[in-house]
Amino acid sequence: MRNPPTSLLTSVDHALQVATLLQQEGPLRLVDIAQRISIAPSTAHRLLTSLVYREFATQDADRLYRPGPMLTSVEPPDPGAQRLWQVAQPQMRWLMGLVNETVTLLVPVGTDGRFISTVECDRTLRVADRTGFVRPLHHTAGGRAILAAKTADELTELYRDEEDVDGRRLYRDLARVRARGFAINDQRTEKGLTALGVAVRSPHGPAYGAMALAMPTTRFRADPVREWVALLKTAAGRVEEELATGS
Repeated sequence: MRNPPTSLLTSVDHALQVATLLQQEGPLRLVDIAQRISIAPSTAHRLLTSLVYREFATQDADRLYRPGPMLTSVEPPDPGAQRLWQVAQPQMRWLMGLVNETVTLLVPVGTDGRFISTVECDRTLRVADRTGFVRPLHHTAGGRAILAAKTADELTELYRDEEDVDGRRLYRDLARVRARGFAINDQRTEKGLTALGVAVRSPHGPAYGAMALAMPTTRFRADPVREWVALLKTAAGRVEEELATGS
């Protein structure tokens, strides 16, 4: 699995996380940024001051921070991602507390999935923070759960410019995901990582995103999968209900 190096410089890592948030979700307030990466507002202010100086960020008259000219966003910021993150946090913590495995939250961006939140478990051997990582949707557990809800025509259209992915073949490959209501990523994205994912559905269209339980492959067992999936679906359902109520 891809875990933080022992020589990780925390301040540099935080600065990179801030830059990633601005690029993928801006505009954001200072307090929002501090909350998202679990640092003090004073620390966030120092990081943002440096990023503004180096033109990785800008601050408008409304005091919102936005990506600067050194950051080129490949996709427009998704305003729904911030609301999804906010609503999902309590349910992710609830789920992690019951299962004691890492919980991730992913949103679709084209044919990729972007992890917008991680709640790590407290085990020594665990899946570490994946926030900001981008992976192909058809490889991740959450991404496959999202794709399984699409029709063959929708998948063909989505992947029409992807030479290495055939939409109709992928539709057939996702038949088991549709039948059982959840997806498995067994080391598709990282060696030594296994994940179970379910979609977080919208009442008005495509899925908002997906929630997943991620664990070291050495700890994955078939026996508790039904229980894990039931808890995943409960957490995702609660998020769906609150999003629908607030929409």
